[in-house]
Formats: sequence, structure tokens, C-alpha cells
Amino acid sequence: MPRIAGQVDEAKTEAILEAAHALFAEKGVSVSMEAIARTAGVSRQTLYNRFPSKLDIGRALASRRSDTISAPLRSGGDAEAVLRGFAGLLLEKIAGNDSKGSMRGVALLSPQAPDIAAAIYEAGPAESLRKLSAWLAEQDRKGVLSVPEPDVAAEMFSGMVLGHGHLRGILGVPHPVIDPAARAAEVTRRFMRAFAPE
Repeated sequence: MPRIAGQVDEAKTEAILEAAHALFAEKGVSVSMEAIARTAGVSRQTLYNRFPSKLDIGRALASRRSDTISAPLRSGGDAEAVLRGFAGLLLEKIAGNDSKGSMRGVALLSPQAPDIAAAIYEAGPAESLRKLSAWLAEQDRKGVLSVPEPDVAAEMFSGMVLGHGHLRGILGVPHPVIDPAARAAEVTRRFMRAFAPE
């Protein structure tokens, strides 16, 4: 079925993001836009029409990851189930085997391209924290949890979930064998108890 004039082919956008993710993980910021287009199987014009710069690609990748991780916060479910889901996705996307290269790639590009690193942080990890903080503030308003400082609590929860997982990923150090579901459940249980209403 032919596309309507002006309609964006989402498959090409996905191909660009997948290619950029793989190349950034392998080569860091030194990868060219031309290499991204070639790997994605799209023309340079198509690439530049969707993403005028590597900064835009980095933002899109980080935003996509943040949306995935924070999806449980939009589910409207039971607070413990929501936090457990968030924790599980955080472990999968940040400390999982497929994320090590991308985390290392971002770390490598930080000194060379601090604007890209900052944009990736703001669109990804910082946005996930903001969403979690807003969700925790809502749970406080509803009386489900007692969270007087949701920004602090959001960082605390993320830190409890990840431990040193993200650092091991950046450094390429093997992760100890853990059961992600069990880890997510344990951290959530302890967090819920710590912030239970009095």
C-alpha cells in the first residue's frame, strides 16, 4: 500500500534508531551520520529529514528507553505492582546484557561531546526519575505511600534497584548472577515498607 504524501515511514525511523544504537555502542561519538544511514539502509536525506544531528538521535534513543522503563507508571495499577514493574524494566534496560555497550558508548562520548551526553541524560535517566517522582508524589497525595520528598525517594528507589549494575555495565565488568524478578520484588517490598503511611 503506497504511503500518503508527507507520511513518515516508521520502519525507517526504527531502522535508524537501531543502527545508531548499535554504532554508538561500538564506536561512540566518532560514528558518522553517513555510517548510521548506511547501516540503517536509508538515504542520508531520509536520515537528516528525521534526525538533523547525532544530538537528535541520542535524545530519541534515550527518550524511547525512558518511555519503556516508565510504562508501568502509566498503568494505573496497584502501587506495589507498578513499582515492581518499573524496577524490572529498569534492571532489564539499564543493567541487562544488551545495554552494556550503549552505556559504555555514552560514557565514552561524554568528554568529547558533553552536549550530547547531557541531552541523553535529560531525555533518558533524568526523565525517568521525573516521571517516577511525579508518580510517587501522586501516591503521597492519595495516602497510598508517605513520600514527603519524591525526588529524593525516586533516586533512592532507582539506586536500590540498580545497585552497581550500571557501573558494571559501563566498565564491562561481569554482573553477578541475580534473578531480576526476585530483585525487583525484594526492593519494592522494602521500599513500600519504608514509605508506608503511618
